[in-house]
Order: sequence, then C-alpha cells, then structure tokens
Amino acid sequence: MDRTTTEWKFSLNVRATLLAVLILIAGLGLWEGLHQVPALTGVGQLSEYEQLMAGADQTAKVPPPSAVLVRAWEELSNPFYDAGPNDKGIGIQLGYSLYRVLTGYLMAAVIAIPIGFLIGMSPLMYKALNPYIQVLRPISPLAWMPLALFIIRDSEASAIFVIFICSIWPMLLNTAFGVAGVRQDWVNVARTHELSSIKTAFKVILPAAAPTILTGMRISIGIAWLVIVAAEMLVGGTGIGYYVWNEWNNLDLTSVIFSILMIGVVGMLLDLALSSVARLVTYQE
Repeated sequence: MDRTTTEWKFSLNVRATLLAVLILIAGLGLWEGLHQVPALTGVGQLSEYEQLMAGADQTAKVPPPSAVLVRAWEELSNPFYDAGPNDKGIGIQLGYSLYRVLTGYLMAAVIAIPIGFLIGMSPLMYKALNPYIQVLRPISPLAWMPLALFIIRDSEASAIFVIFICSIWPMLLNTAFGVAGVRQDWVNVARTHELSSIKTAFKVILPAAAPTILTGMRISIGIAWLVIVAAEMLVGGTGIGYYVWNEWNNLDLTSVIFSILMIGVVGMLLDLALSSVARLVTYQE
C-alpha cells in the first residue's frame, strides 16, 4: 500500500468520525430541545380524563439525554452492587446475560462447525440433512421457550437452550458453505502429498474456510444477543432483559433508555471482538 492510499484512508476515517460526532450532537440536541417543548410531546393534546386513563400526567415526557447521562453515571459508578433479587447493578445483570449467551453460543459452535464440515465435504450428507435444516431454521427461537421450560424445568437452562438453537444455524450453514467452496486445486495438492483426510481438513480446508466460518459465528453472536434480551423478559429473574422489563414496570423510562443503550454497546463490542478475529484469518489469494 503506497503513501497516497494510506493518507486517503486516514483522511476518510477522520472525516467519517467527525461526521458521526456531528450527527450524534445534532440528534442529542434535537432530542433535548424537543423535551423542552411540552406541546410536541403529544401529552398536552389529551384531555385530563384521557391522560388519567393512560396513566400519564401533565408532565409525562420521554426523558432527555441529560437525564439519561445522569442515570448512566449513577449506574456505572457502582455497577456491581447487589441489594436483593430485584435490585442488582447493571454490571451484574449484563454478566448474567453474557454468561447465558456465551454458554449457548459455545455449545452451538461445538456442534455446528463439525456438522457443517460434514455437510460441506459430503454431498450425500448435505442432501440427507438439508430438509431438516430448512424446516427447523425458520422457527423463531422464542417459540422453543415453552417447550424448553416444560422439559428442562429450569428458566436459566431454558434460556441457554434458546441461545443454542438460534446460534447453531448461521454457523452450520456458513461452515458448510465455506468448506464446499474451498478450491478443488488445493485439495488435489494435499492428495498429491498423501495427506490423510483429517490432515487435509485441518491443514487445507479449515484455513481456507475460516473467514466464512467466522462470518457465520459473527452473525450468530448478534442473533444470540438479540434473543437473550427477549428470553429474559419472558423468564425473568436476572439479566439485562429482565432489567429492562423491571424498570418498565417501575415506570422508570430513564433506566429503560439507559439499559437499551447498554444493550447496544455490548452488542457492538461482541461484534467487534469477532470482527477482529475474522481479520486475523482473512487471506488474499
């Protein structure tokens, strides 16, 4: 890469960062400004009886960014406090959610990647297993929750099972696609060197298919993080999904917005982590 290209990319990154910051400032400023105009919130257009029936009052508004920042400082300054079953810090709640997500996700990887290899290397297995995959893959993960609760009879294990179900398909299909797409010339070279099937799989096929496999794993972790929030809203107890639902029941919209932002930040960090790993195994032919 020459100096001109490097300078252009650096300039593009700087401009993109500045534009993103400006959009953020404009969005927050508009939000804060709308909060200062009660007529634009829609509450002032309701009659007193309608507001009473809706559980609202004359001052009910979506909290402004300044209030959310104050709440974020309060929560993040002591994220691991534990004051009882219904009062735990945001760090503890996120910890429970991450534990469930990573447990179900790793279980899915242990099963999906070997089966994906088998499907990608064997047309017979692909034709035999494809009907089952096509039937099971479109089923919403949350549809499995009632059955899991009935069979497992444990809310935490049921949530992990739901994460397992939603994580397995992107990894399995991307692994199969990546393995099937490995250039036949490379496999033929391995055969001329009299490599066994296992050595060929690990030394030729796995490195060649690794970028596609990591793409599937990256998709799976995003889906798993989406699903765990909804699953925890259903089963309750602990986790960031339960935290959101509990704060809504307490009519604390400031905490709800803060928790939504935390969900987004953690999801972004999980994606960035797998994106970094994917870059390590990316190659150019």
